[in-house]
Amino acid sequence: MDDQVNKSLKDILNSITHIELFCASRPKEFKFFCEDLCFRSAVQWEIAIIGEAMNRILKIYPEIPITSARRIVNTRNYLIHGYDSLREDLIWAIVINHLPLLKAEVIQLIDSSEIIR
Repeated sequence: MDDQVNKSLKDILNSITHIELFCASRPKEFKFFCEDLCFRSAVQWEIAIIGEAMNRILKIYPEIPITSARRIVNTRNYLIHGYDSLREDLIWAIVINHLPLLKAEVIQLIDSSEIIR
């Protein structure tokens, strides 16, 4: 796998790990997410990084086997350009429902590319 793709996959995994760390020290409940500006901002920043890394990957490897890869980039664009209309429930749904699958897919890709090397 291309070195840039591998680096971007590791960036995605790092951001997911950061979000998991943020969640580990707080109640994993939507109410607390909404009430804690620092928590919310940190999660949104990491999701934006994930989207930017995915955008870089798609430019090199458009057929990467990651579920909803294009939607991940669209989410980054929503966070950056639609900051004035963000829906906290959508961001929280990403954390709860979508990051676990993304993490598993990214780990699988990283592990398989390191076997090839």
